[in-house]
Amino acid sequence: MQTVLVVIHLMVVIALVAVVLLQRSEGGALGIGGSGGFMTGRGQANALTRATAVLATIFFATSLMLTILANLQRTPKSIFDTAPASAPGQAPANTAPAGGNLFDQLKQLEDKRQETTPAAPGK
Repeated sequence: MQTVLVVIHLMVVIALVAVVLLQRSEGGALGIGGSGGFMTGRGQANALTRATAVLATIFFATSLMLTILANLQRTPKSIFDTAPASAPGQAPANTAPAGGNLFDQLKQLEDKRQETTPAAPGK
């Protein structure tokens, strides 16, 4: 389903670019359909404006559908699902101690590190 939708989306994108480039340039020199040729006059403006609006609507619809399909296939993730299990009242071995903000936790880790390292001789 998603592959078919991507193919339709790409065809709409190519058609939308072509229709925008065919529109008559009004001094900005962005369109290639500025002088005579394929369609002229008021008919060109109405047809190309309508085609641009239809293609833009289809483009937004396919974009929304692709987003919805992508989100349906994604599994929700939570930080609580990845947290290691530990006994009540016991902090996990490889994580920072609980309580306080980040600076308090870093201070506690530094204090523990200083307690476990032997003091240098001569002090």
